[in-house]
Amino acid sequence: QAIQAINGYSSMSAEEFTNIVFQKIDVNNDGELTLEEFMNGVESDDYLMELITQSFDLSNVLKVIQNG
Repeated sequence: QAIQAINGYSSMSAEEFTNIVFQKIDVNNDGELTLEEFMNGVESDDYLMELITQSFDLSNVLKVIQNG
């Protein structure tokens, strides 16, 4: 949430974001994501890749830190 707030990207709540991730890539529907499931899921879904890229873009966070 903090990264999204700094980036000005807050089109969805953290819960909505998490739900989308799990719906798209929890392939065995066990409510848990292995690293392998996560990596395979993100690599195979362009929308999810863009969503995660925007949500976890740390460039603005670094600017805020550098500028105090």
